[in-house]
Amino acid sequence: MNDAVAEKHDFGAEVGRLLDLVVHSLYSEREIFLRELVANAADAMDRRRFEALTDATLAPPAEAKIRIVPDKAARTLLIADDGIGMGREDLIDNLGTIARSGTRAFGAALASAKPEERPSLIGQFGVGFYSAFMVADRVEVTSRKAGSEEAFTWASDGAGQFTIAPGVRETAGTDIVLHIKSDADEYLDPIRLEAIVRKWADHITLPITIARDGKDLPANEGTALWRKPRSEISEQSYNEFYRHLGHLFDTPWATLHWRAEGMLEFHALLFLPGMKPFESFDGDRESHVKLHVRRMFITDKAELLPSWLRFVQGVVDTEDLPLNVSREMLQTTPVLARIRKALIGRVLAELKNRAKDAEDYAKLWDNFGAVLKEGAWEDAEHRAEIAPLLRFRSSSQDGWTSLPDYLSRMQEGQDTIWYLAGDNVDALRASPQLEGFRTKGTEALLLSDPIDAFWPDRLDSFEGKHLKSVTQAPTEPEKDTGLPDISPLLAALKKALGDEVADVRSTGRLTDSAVVLAAGDRGPDLQMQRLLRRAGRAMLPASPVLEVNPRHTLIESLAQKHQDEALIAEAAGTLLDLARVQEGDLPRDPAQFARRVTLLLGSSLV
Repeated sequence: MNDAVAEKHDFGAEVGRLLDLVVHSLYSEREIFLRELVANAADAMDRRRFEALTDATLAPPAEAKIRIVPDKAARTLLIADDGIGMGREDLIDNLGTIARSGTRAFGAALASAKPEERPSLIGQFGVGFYSAFMVADRVEVTSRKAGSEEAFTWASDGAGQFTIAPGVRETAGTDIVLHIKSDADEYLDPIRLEAIVRKWADHITLPITIARDGKDLPANEGTALWRKPRSEISEQSYNEFYRHLGHLFDTPWATLHWRAEGMLEFHALLFLPGMKPFESFDGDRESHVKLHVRRMFITDKAELLPSWLRFVQGVVDTEDLPLNVSREMLQTTPVLARIRKALIGRVLAELKNRAKDAEDYAKLWDNFGAVLKEGAWEDAEHRAEIAPLLRFRSSSQDGWTSLPDYLSRMQEGQDTIWYLAGDNVDALRASPQLEGFRTKGTEALLLSDPIDAFWPDRLDSFEGKHLKSVTQAPTEPEKDTGLPDISPLLAALKKALGDEVADVRSTGRLTDSAVVLAAGDRGPDLQMQRLLRRAGRAMLPASPVLEVNPRHTLIESLAQKHQDEALIAEAAGTLLDLARVQEGDLPRDPAQFARRVTLLLGSSLV
């Protein structure tokens, strides 16, 4: 550029503020600059194709592409395009101020164009452009507007001024030359640049090349699969994209691909995986569905789906957000809220439909059922829709069952959906808690995921039937005239155990076991209490109720010796520990418990 003929201009005040924001705090990753410049180049090429619809002389060359050329010797990085280009006034208006934008002006033309004539625009040139100064201490833009013979060069070090001078470019389009800072050498490495392009712009539907060893090598696939009609996409293509998207190796259990039109427009391609990922879901509970704006990747942290659907992979591409949308805007914009609602509705509809095939649905449930249950706990808006999708083991049925299935088998007059939560289904099925239920033929759902201790209280009821843990004791002692009266023994046991139990009472729900624990009539059930204790979060440890089977031979013998305080004190502690062991818990003092059992075994052999 000839400095003698260069015109000097001051940036608008808003540009100075933007430069400081961009360079120091707006972008968390410096590599974003390449996304912004590639987006601007793609935008300019789309604009040129659009203008060529009415003026064939403006048509881009058949081999039009975006070129990225690193030069380590000169410490420069070139991003060149065959787009619409800019004249002198365009450079001043678009790169010197923010209030005006060539892309915004172009939007007026789009408003009157037919839908099929509207190209997909990427970004707003003149905003994201300034991210170049994160990696460059000087930027030069040489541009020639399509239809013009003149070229101009804009140049600045980002320090408050820019210059405009005549430039040289043989064809229409724009060259951006970044003079790379000393601490940004990585952006002169072709391999690093290719990784950035594949991460942020892999599916821009324009060729992007990176110069390497004297050749322009392809750097992107150039196909936005989610924007193609379903009829044009093979199952193999879907599977390959799914594997590329989530670095997975299986085939998706379900593929959801649609375009929303009307008040809100977006393309969505979502996958429900066919297998669990290698990483645990517990550490990262955020959804990582990728948000694109006009085919350009923006972020995978927009939380497009709730945490209870975080296993869903995919892409959402919308026209209704600006390319330079900030994380703060993403959290507040109603556009994203509406997209989120639509995505949740579509996934739930797919689950509801596929759940009709029990064998097929079981494949998904085995992998992600525990995650889906979280929605019944934390999502009040969708809890009623989630409930029929939940699956459980049963005390009386093989395989998986659902809440609607349970209701269809309820006994006449039964008004409660009973469940038992614990750590292991096999242990639950053999639990003394279910002895009385089996005798009466009453079914109980068996819940063995950690989240099962939480969500039933939130759901509370299903189709008018309350959910209740079989461990939650009734507020009044069970009335059963056929039970022997062991009141003196109960009082003696309660005295011996003191505050370790909330109560000791007789029960008719046991057939084989001598004792069983029950939760108090207020507070969480036994499984919730265990989880809180293990997590060290039980602020006020709940005392259980010890229920005693008066028909058991051991209890009958103890009842006859209820006045022997030493014997009753020893028996009371042992009975409480036995009840704890039956629930999968440890005795209060394992060593002492072992000594008691050893003494009892020894005395029985004498």
